[in-house]
Amino acid sequence: LTFPLLSVTLLLSFGSSMLYGYNLAVVNSPAVHIKAFYNTTWSRRYGQGLGPGPLTLLYSLTVSIFALGGLLGSLLVGTLVARYGRNGALGRSALLVLLAGGLMGFSRQLASPEMVILGRSVTGLHSGICLSVVPLYLGEIAPKNLRGFLGLLPSIFICLGVFLAQVLGLPELLGQDRYWPLFLAVVVIPASLQLLLLHCFPESPRFLLIERNDVCGATKALRRFLGTPDVQDVVEEMKEEQRSLSSVEMVSVRQLLQDHAVRWQTLSVVVVNAGMQLSGIDAIWFYTNTIFQNAGIPESQIPYTTVGTGAIEIVAGLIGCFTIEKLGRRPLIIAGFCAMGVCQAGITACRLLQPALPWMRYVGVACVVGIIAGFCVGPAGVPFLMTAELFTQSHRPAAYVLGGSLNWLCNFTVGFLFPFLQMSAGAFCYLVFCGVCLLVALYVHLVVPETKNKTFVEISRLFA
Repeated sequence: LTFPLLSVTLLLSFGSSMLYGYNLAVVNSPAVHIKAFYNTTWSRRYGQGLGPGPLTLLYSLTVSIFALGGLLGSLLVGTLVARYGRNGALGRSALLVLLAGGLMGFSRQLASPEMVILGRSVTGLHSGICLSVVPLYLGEIAPKNLRGFLGLLPSIFICLGVFLAQVLGLPELLGQDRYWPLFLAVVVIPASLQLLLLHCFPESPRFLLIERNDVCGATKALRRFLGTPDVQDVVEEMKEEQRSLSSVEMVSVRQLLQDHAVRWQTLSVVVVNAGMQLSGIDAIWFYTNTIFQNAGIPESQIPYTTVGTGAIEIVAGLIGCFTIEKLGRRPLIIAGFCAMGVCQAGITACRLLQPALPWMRYVGVACVVGIIAGFCVGPAGVPFLMTAELFTQSHRPAAYVLGGSLNWLCNFTVGFLFPFLQMSAGAFCYLVFCGVCLLVALYVHLVVPETKNKTFVEISRLFA
């Protein structure tokens, strides 16, 4: 583990992945203040305020449009990485955060709810690009014995981003009515740091050699990242992959779906990425305070209970990060989905029993913590890492576009529909998420092989 490898991983995790986690949770604590701003602005414009239904709809749009921006960003990934490279695409995407921060930061002064919604969509666009490009870049620069560790570090920073949003959202900090635009605009700080420092690191060696045929540039990049002049073995491995792909062009998403040679890899990406979002984790991140309120937690304790769950996330993410190279990918992702499924069923039971047994509210909190911990141990980062490992260079960008698109589409669906699902189904809405979690765990157990310490070519042969 060299200093350049660790440095670029930490920089990308701080400037990209952490922003994804922050933007997932940032709309949770100021929900009341943002709704009040929408209602006041609407009343000034049209002479009457918004009713409960339209206000819920407008706020659900504010929450979920982040995912629509992410969907668009994920669709652009293939074009951006082919044109600008991995490093170049990440540098240009940081400019989007500066734009979004300005829109959200000045929205109240300009009395414009539209600026909040547009800013949220632009942050989603940035996250949609980075959520695919960061693991793609790290998966290509990391040696195979460190691919799991470096690939999961961004998931730790996703947890840190969620935790930071929860802490800054406390009433003693930025959780007050006058500070919520600043709370939303804090994202410009990590993005600015990434924009300043990213050019200090070279492009992905695999991209340079396999796609640009730049052997000299790839060799220099490898020596920088690996910290040794002797990189001939790695260069030969990449040349072998290049030769195997010499008659194969970079495939599109449509060609990927039609390619029978990689149908099981493609199906695995679809199942795991869709299952990750349909597991209900986004509902918990977006609406943590509402969930705890419905569970019977006293209003004054909810912000601090939420911060506690964020701390558990970080611990669980660290456990996954430091055990993945020992335990492998499959055990973590199967255990994570199983734990989430059991805890989703537990929330339903707690909601039903809580009127008769008031102490069950705390069991409900424990189940929420269990869902978050299960997600952070495996499903948080492993699916993106597996997408990088299951495909060779010609299919990898298209696989990220497919996986990222499903990820964000399901994210939007859960974020937009969960308040209405909760109103109609009550406690039983969590059983839907429970079923999804257990089915995904079963699929991974039956179909997906272990990829630890294997080259990309060896993994392709496993599936074949």
